[in-house]
Amino acid sequence: MCCLNMAQSVPVDGLSPCKNEGTVSCTLFLAVNGLYSASDDVIELTPTNFNKEVLQSESLWLVEFYAPWCGHCQRLTPEWKKAATALKGVVKVGAVDADKHQSLGGQYGIRGFPTIKIFGANKNKAEDYQGGRTSEAIIDAALSALRSLVKDRISGRSGGYSSGKQSRESGGGDKKDVIELTDDSFDKNVINSDDVWMVEFYAPWCGHCKNLEPEWAAAATEVKEQTKGKVKLAAVDATVNQMLAGRYGIRGFPTIKIFQKGEDPVDYDGGRTRSDIIARALDLFSDNAPPPELLEIISEDVLKSTCDAHQLCIISVLPHILDTGASGRNSYLDVMLKMAEKYKKKMWGWLWTEAGAQSDLESSLGIGGFGYPAMAAVNARKMKFALLKGSFSEQGINEFLRELSVGRGSTAPVGGGAFPKINVVEPWDGKDGELPVEDDIDLSDVDLDDWDKDEL
Repeated sequence: MCCLNMAQSVPVDGLSPCKNEGTVSCTLFLAVNGLYSASDDVIELTPTNFNKEVLQSESLWLVEFYAPWCGHCQRLTPEWKKAATALKGVVKVGAVDADKHQSLGGQYGIRGFPTIKIFGANKNKAEDYQGGRTSEAIIDAALSALRSLVKDRISGRSGGYSSGKQSRESGGGDKKDVIELTDDSFDKNVINSDDVWMVEFYAPWCGHCKNLEPEWAAAATEVKEQTKGKVKLAAVDATVNQMLAGRYGIRGFPTIKIFQKGEDPVDYDGGRTRSDIIARALDLFSDNAPPPELLEIISEDVLKSTCDAHQLCIISVLPHILDTGASGRNSYLDVMLKMAEKYKKKMWGWLWTEAGAQSDLESSLGIGGFGYPAMAAVNARKMKFALLKGSFSEQGINEFLRELSVGRGSTAPVGGGAFPKINVVEPWDGKDGELPVEDDIDLSDVDLDDWDKDEL
């Protein structure tokens, strides 16, 4: 329970279990407030200093996103410190307590601990580090990334950070994804939209607005990508569009308001950094997103596209239609849909198949042709899975998924290390099943009396 409280809603390595649970480990986790101190060469990063230290830096950065209670993170700590000391003055090495600073972790899509990202020439497109967890491997990767950075600079592909703090009139900064609104365009774009809008009301002469501008522009691009345009960032020059400013009672600059269809606008009172803005936008997106689609596995494309696009895909194997009928199957699907709605903020993929339709897939997930209905949660990137051990009910599935959300539960590798061949099948038509029609047998020429005598 101690581990659960410390790690609420943060999965560890997708499906990696929180090991050594129990009284001893809980005591250990509570004793760890942070893995790094001021005396280390590892630079502690927070939402307050991340933008200045990393995003506005010309240096190459290696940044670890960790949780103090995470056993894998604790084992990495001495190696990370060694690497930081060896790279001092050459490459910056930082660490973010993503359990404490969840907005910063959310900005970079952190789903497991530890996650290491490399911030090179283009600070807006960090790369995932996939190498070993020893100091030697980390140092080698850092020097390799540094060589690439130098080559890019020599060839003129600097891709470096631009502060973008010029005024809006000067055209400085990349504001391509910030939508400029006016008195004439506001209602058509915002009020009548099904999307969520975050609107900044600014004045060109306002110093705070100029400071916010690069953060707003960078956030707009990231939010557009992560929400597929469902959350939009916009800006209104309130000195020109005074009708809008008056309608919404704008008295100071910048003022940011959130608009959602059918609701009164609310003030955004969060932080003014890129990470703060993105975190709020993603919260708005998940709150308003429909539950994920529940798809039947009728081809390899359905399985791969769903599992490759999500950190976890939840796969259910339901009894044959002849065993349940349409009403029984729909009751199972309803349970899955309710759980998909409950856990929609996790942005997992949801799939199902009929028993026997994908027997190779069943075998690879340890289901093996019995015990229906069954459920497995699969991390396709790591090719690991966890099986539902409890009942296939709202309560049983909820407990299973909640354990996964905090990194608990046992996992196993997918059989063969990859998804097996998937059969192409016809989608369920929503009807009860029918027994196959058997051929009629003509017994008119058979003398049953003689047959009985022979048998005797």
